[in-house]
Amino acid sequence: MGFILGVLLFAVGLLLSIAWHECGHMWAAQRTGMLVRRYFIGFGPTIWSTKRGDTEYGLKWLPLGGFCDIAGMTTYDEIDPRFEHRAMYRQKAWKRLVVLLAGPMQNFILGFVLIVILALTAGLPVISGKTEVSVGSMACVAPSVQPNGDLTPCSGGSPAQAAGLRTGDRVIAVNGDRGDNSGELVAAIQKATGSVAITVERDGREQTLTVPVSQVQRPVRNSDGTTTTATVGAIGVGLGDKGINEYTALTAVPGAVVFTGQLVARTWDALLSLPQKVGALWTSVTGGERAADTPVSVYGASVIGGQAAERGSWSFFIFLLASINFFLGLFNLVPLLPLDGGHMALIGYEKGRNAVRRRLGKAAKGPVDYLKLMPATYAVLAVMGCYMVLTLSADIINPIKVF
Repeated sequence: MGFILGVLLFAVGLLLSIAWHECGHMWAAQRTGMLVRRYFIGFGPTIWSTKRGDTEYGLKWLPLGGFCDIAGMTTYDEIDPRFEHRAMYRQKAWKRLVVLLAGPMQNFILGFVLIVILALTAGLPVISGKTEVSVGSMACVAPSVQPNGDLTPCSGGSPAQAAGLRTGDRVIAVNGDRGDNSGELVAAIQKATGSVAITVERDGREQTLTVPVSQVQRPVRNSDGTTTTATVGAIGVGLGDKGINEYTALTAVPGAVVFTGQLVARTWDALLSLPQKVGALWTSVTGGERAADTPVSVYGASVIGGQAAERGSWSFFIFLLASINFFLGLFNLVPLLPLDGGHMALIGYEKGRNAVRRRLGKAAKGPVDYLKLMPATYAVLAVMGCYMVLTLSADIINPIKVF
C-alpha cells in the first residue's frame, strides 16, 4: 500500500510541476497584456471549469500535464477581432521572451524551494567536490564473489586492521592520491599490488600506514555501465563517505544555492548526453544490463518515487522531484520547436533579421511563418516520441534498481 501511495503521490508531484510551469506562462502573459484564453490541468474532456476575467480555468480527465492557451502564439491563430491587439505575436520581443522564459523559471523556482526544504529537514547529499571518507568495517579478504553477488567465505583477520587502521579513521589519501570520494580511493586500492600506503587522520594528526594488498576477483563497472569480473587489489576494509551536509536555518539558503548550482550543472551534462544513451537503453531492452545512469520515463521516476516512499526515504523522494524540475526547466530551454527554447530562438532570429534589414534601408518583416517550420517540428516530435517509448520500455522490462 505504501508503494502505491508513493507512486500516486510522486505522479501528482510531477503533474503539479507541469501545471506550475504553465502557471508561469499564464501569469507572465496576463501581466504583459496578452490574452490568456484557457488554463487547464490535464487533457481530454473537461471535468470542471470556471471563467474569471478573460481566462477559463479548469480540470480535464487525462492527468498527463496541462496547457496554457495564449491567443496569437502564431499568425494562424484565429482571434476575436476585439482582442487582436493582445495577440502574442503582436507584442514586443521582450514581452514574448519573458512569457516563454517564465515557464522554465517556475520549474527552477520550485526545484530550489524543494532543495531548501531538503536542506532544513535532512541535509543535502554531496554530489560534487571532495567528501569526507572514513574507515568502516574491517574483515578478512574474500578471494572472490559467488554467483548471487555475495562474497565467498574467508577466514583470518583484516590486513588493514593488522597494519594499524582503526574504525573511524579519516582516510586522506591512497598512495598519495587524494581522491574526492570513497569510490576513487577504493579504485586506487584496487589498482595497487604488493602493498599500499594509506594516509589517515586520527585524533587531529595525519599518519601513513603500509598495508599489504591481496589480489582477488571482484565485479568491476565498465565505462558503458555494465559490470564484469576482474582481478583487483583488496585490503579488507570498508570505506564510507559522509555523504550528507547538514544546515541550520541561517545556512540552508546559501547551502541550497551552491547545491542547486552543482545539480543544475550535472543535469545539463545529463541532458547533453541523452543522444549517447540510446545504445545503453536499447541494450537494457534487449536483455542486457540496465546502466544506472540511463534516463527514466515518467513511469520509471514514479516507480522509484514509490519505492522511496515505501521505505520512508522522503529525502530521496524530494531530491528526485527537485531534480526532475531542474531537468524540465533546462529541457524546455533547448532551442528546438515545439519547446519554449525553440520559440525564443525564433524571436531572436526575427530581431536579428530586422536589425540587418534596417541597416540595409529595408522595412522590417513580420513574424516567422510557423507553417513553414512544421516539418522540422514534426521531426523533433517524432524523435522525442521514439525516445520516450524506448525509455518507457526500458523502465518496464529492465527497471533501474535504486533500492
